[in-house]
Order: sequence, then structure tokens, then C-alpha cells
Amino acid sequence: MTSIDRASVDLVVPVKPLTKAKSRLRGAADGGIGEPRAHARLAMALLRDTIDAVRAAPSVRHLLVVSSDPVVAAELGVFGIDVAPDGPVAGLNPAYDRGAALLRERDPAAVVGALQADLPALRPDELGEAIEAALGLFAAGARRAFVADAEGTGTTFLLAAPGVALDPLFGAGSARRHERSGAHPLLGEWPGLHRDVDTAADLREAAALGLGEHTSCALALIPGC
Repeated sequence: MTSIDRASVDLVVPVKPLTKAKSRLRGAADGGIGEPRAHARLAMALLRDTIDAVRAAPSVRHLLVVSSDPVVAAELGVFGIDVAPDGPVAGLNPAYDRGAALLRERDPAAVVGALQADLPALRPDELGEAIEAALGLFAAGARRAFVADAEGTGTTFLLAAPGVALDPLFGAGSARRHERSGAHPLLGEWPGLHRDVDTAADLREAAALGLGEHTSCALALIPGC
């Protein structure tokens, strides 16, 4: 493989129903109360900040969200974001596989990527640099590449070269599984891309990096939101 179109990178972001997403963050948006609407608003805010960064990255052509939550579909649809329902098999990895298959139906030669939905400190330039690093590896013959989370054990981002199956292996210990499956680790100073948010401690670390507008509003860090 000698050349890859920099404008043919398509990403999948899966989203659980908002009432079930990010269960370990319950109470983070309302002082520990855990009111369902406040929690759903925080989960949606994490997603919106992730999406904003993706849409501002010039190297991303298409973004597809996979979710059967009607609130997610309605809210994102207002902004012209494509949302596809989950397939017959539940779970994070099947959602990534479904999204990748739908994107490849549009363009079999696309570079397809899997991105986590909880990256509220992500910056477009970080995502762009990681994509460029992966494309460089693909041009040299690599087939898949990934970015580990801040702890180095999980995965926040996975990319597959044109014509190569995404083969997502997300979950506990996924960084090692992805590497063992042949995916190349991408090493870069991308703190927002590494910092996914599962716990209150993760959220504090993301806040130290600089949260996006939506998460800041959900946490009442911006007056008047």
C-alpha cells in the first residue's frame, strides 16, 4: 500500500442507552444524588464533546453513531449526525462491527475507525495527529493501529486500513488484545485522546486537561448553561 486518501477516514462511535451508560459516574453531575435525568445529561454531554472534536478534525470524512436510544438519535439528528440503531447482537464490539460494515458499504476503500464516546477533553488536533500516524503505518504495510487509554490497558481508538476488518476487541485489557491481534500501538502526546472517562477520578483528570463545553455545562462549571 503506497498511498491512502487523507480524506477517506470514517469513524464509528457507539452509545448505550443514556440511562444505562456510564453507571460508575452516577451522581457525578448532581452532587452524588444520581438523579436519572442529570446522569443522562452528563452521558450525552460526554458524547457531544467527543463528537464536536471529531467533526472539527479535517481528516475525518464520515461519523456514524450506533445507538438505539431515541433521545440520542433525536438530539444528534438535529445537527445532521448519522445515527444507526444497534444490530441484533448487543454489546460494544458488535456495535463497532455494525458501524464499520455500514461505512464500508458506502466506501469499501475507506479507512474505518472505532472511537470511544467518552472523551470530553479530546482535541481535534490530537485526533488528526493519531490518524496521520496510523495512515503512515498503513502506507508502510500495517493493517490496524490503536491508541491505548491513559492507564495503558484499555483502548480509546482503533483504525483499520482499507479492505481490512476492524476486528474490535474493546473491553478490560483491550490494549493487549489489540496488540496481540496484530494492531500497532500508536504512541503520541495526546492526553485528551488517551483520557476516556469511566469513573469520577477519570472525570477529574479530564477536567484538569480541559473539558469541552457540553460536559462543563452538565457539571455546572459554566454559569448560565
